[in-house]
Amino acid sequence: MIALWLGHEQVETTQRAYIHADMSIKERALDKTRPTPTRPGRYRPPDQLLAFLESL
Repeated sequence: MIALWLGHEQVETTQRAYIHADMSIKERALDKTRPTPTRPGRYRPPDQLLAFLESL
């Protein structure tokens, strides 16, 4: 799936490109992430936003 997101046609292409990735960089990046304080579910835009978008 990640290969498709990155635009690689074959999994082998993705593996060659990222096999030498520095795992410590990945760990530091993941350490900086925090879960967002949002409730699960689908986003429902407010009526004001919808009215604005429809007026464009």
